[in-house]
Amino acid sequence: MYRACIFDLDGTLTNTLDSLTYSVNAAMRELGMPEITREQCRLFVGNGSRVLLEKTLAAGGDEKLEKLPAAMEAYGRIFDENCTYRVTPYEGVPQMIEELKLKGLRLAVLSNKPDRQAVHVVEEIFGKGKFDLIRGQREGVPRKPDPTAALAIASALGVTPGETLYIGDSEVDAATGKAAGMRTVLVSWGFRSMDVLKAAGVKDIVDSARDIVRIAEGEKE
Repeated sequence: MYRACIFDLDGTLTNTLDSLTYSVNAAMRELGMPEITREQCRLFVGNGSRVLLEKTLAAGGDEKLEKLPAAMEAYGRIFDENCTYRVTPYEGVPQMIEELKLKGLRLAVLSNKPDRQAVHVVEEIFGKGKFDLIRGQREGVPRKPDPTAALAIASALGVTPGETLYIGDSEVDAATGKAAGMRTVLVSWGFRSMDVLKAAGVKDIVDSARDIVRIAEGEKE
C-alpha cells in the first residue's frame, strides 16, 4: 500500500475551467483584447498563469506579448476575487479523499496555480484540514513539471517518492510525477484529451476516483 498521494488541482480534483475562463476574459476586456473560448482555455492551462496569459495574448494577436505585464496585473487581481467561481469537485472525489484518509494515507495538493488561490480553492471546496499540505506556485520554486516541489512535499510528509502516488490530468503532471520518481496516475475526466494522456507515456489512466483508491491499496511497483 502507498503511504501518500499528491494531487494536481485544476482538472484533477476540481473543475475550475469556468473560473479560469471568466478571469482571463475579464482581464482581456480590460486590455481591449479579444476573449478566448472555454475550449481554448482548456488547452492553454496547465503551466501556470503566465503561460496561460502568453497563449491568450498570442491568440488575440499580441504575438510579441507587449501587453503581458498589464495582463498579469489584471488577471492576478481578477482571479484573486473569482478563483472559486463555479468551481466544483469532480464526481466521487470528496468520497475518495475520505476513503484515502481513513486508510491512513497522507494527502497533498500541488498546483501551478498561485499559492494563495490554490489554498483558497482547496479549503473552500473541500474544507480545511482535508489535506496535510497544499502548495501552489511560490516565488523561487520551479513550477511543474520540475519535480522540486513534489519531492519537497514527499519529504515534508515523511514518505519516499517510491511510497507516493502522483495524480494529475495532463502531460505536465505526467512529466512531474515521472521526474520525481513517483508512480503517476492520470485521470481521464480533466482538461486533456485521451490522445494527449496516452501520448504522455503513463501506465495508469483512470476513469473514476474509486480507481485511485484501488491503486493506492495495491502493492508498489
